Amino acid sequence: MSGFKKLINNPSKFRISYLIVLFFCNIAFIQIPAYVCLVFLFIWGVYLVFRKIFVDKCFDRLRFGLWIVAFIAVNFLTMLFNISMSLFYNIFMILHISICFFIFYGIHTEKGLNSKAELYKVCKFIIYATTIFGALGFILMMSGVQFEWFWIKFIIYENRYTGVYINPNILGFISVVSIVCCHLVLKPDFLIKAKRTSISRIWIAICLSVDLFSLLLCDSNASFTLFVCYVIFTLIFIYFSSSARMRKRQFLIKSVAVLIAAVYVVFTAFMVRSICQQGVSHLVKANKVDKEAVVSINEKSGSEAITFTHENKNVDSGRLKLIKESFNLFKLSPVFGISDGNIIEYSQKYLNGTLEMSYHNSDIHNGYLTILVSTGVVGFLIFTIWGLKFGKHIAFNLFKRQNAGSQDILPCLFAFCCGYLIYSLFEKALLYDVSFMVMWPFVGAHYMLKKHRIPRHLI
Repeated sequence: MSGFKKLINNPSKFRISYLIVLFFCNIAFIQIPAYVCLVFLFIWGVYLVFRKIFVDKCFDRLRFGLWIVAFIAVNFLTMLFNISMSLFYNIFMILHISICFFIFYGIHTEKGLNSKAELYKVCKFIIYATTIFGALGFILMMSGVQFEWFWIKFIIYENRYTGVYINPNILGFISVVSIVCCHLVLKPDFLIKAKRTSISRIWIAICLSVDLFSLLLCDSNASFTLFVCYVIFTLIFIYFSSSARMRKRQFLIKSVAVLIAAVYVVFTAFMVRSICQQGVSHLVKANKVDKEAVVSINEKSGSEAITFTHENKNVDSGRLKLIKESFNLFKLSPVFGISDGNIIEYSQKYLNGTLEMSYHNSDIHNGYLTILVSTGVVGFLIFTIWGLKFGKHIAFNLFKRQNAGSQDILPCLFAFCCGYLIYSLFEKALLYDVSFMVMWPFVGAHYMLKKHRIPRHLI
């Protein structure tokens, strides 16, 4: 029993297990048993939250903890103000938010933990898993395999490559995460602090190739934007990180250089994606292994072959309607919001059910608007204050304490964090979803906080 107690009281074991299961929730067929496991893991996480608060008394050590608790309190009040059939879902979501902040973000409150070793294990799993599943997806695609069963549609989903994942947008996001993980494990300082050996460069090269092709073929604009932003913010760090004071002329020259580099990266990236999609499309057609897929797509869209591009040529993919809908929902309760669990119910009840269309019926696909609608101006301002304090702190540590030749992972995490903030404008990200897409950003947050003590006046 003592061994079992030691296990369930170990937040590190929980975090690794939780992330792995959330990853498998995105894989076709494995998704169902993964969700069953997730139920038990979620209960474990709730237990750890209460243990951290009442037994370990982590609140005094939680950075910017006052704002976190205030945000959770607003969610609770909003739930009480809007009690409905979604009550249990709203309670579930508050518990999920608590796991995000106290267990994942709050890693820095745990004494004697080598958090770098934990992060290394997660990165290693993602690198190996995405390589295997990605290679399997390509083999099945070149073999002409296509399967549809309820919500599971692979290898081609609406003319876009989805591999063995349940959705091309999810494939795109996980591919970017895997690329970032490859970047992390190549940093010598990270390996030294994690006390781990490097992963084979050959395996990393294969992983990067698989992930890049997956990202290009899935045609996920949001994920591609995340990747491009990651590259651009990495360049910004290289150009502007310096311990010495920068003169205005130097700042101006570097700003222009970064702008030119960013434009070049954007145009090059989209050009490469277009070339890759056309090339693979011709390759599949030339090998005559896509006969069934071509017939299936021809029946639906009238196209001649798989082109790996959106069938829906509408650039916003219906998101402008969702934005309009979200502001109408916001007007229902602008101060404290309507609570996340009531978004669909209130939309159908008061606003003619605009959110009922397509797969958008579970979210408004904008992390910021979701928080604004769910918690109102009060909750949104509290969350924004926490985010600004957190961002100010990590930016100070990054640009004042790191140089362009840094072999630490902080620049990588910062670049991904900035890209994710832009990505959240287009996807159900940031907070209100129990998914790998939401949990992953919290994985690296602790590292950006733990390195330097924060004065009490910044809390």
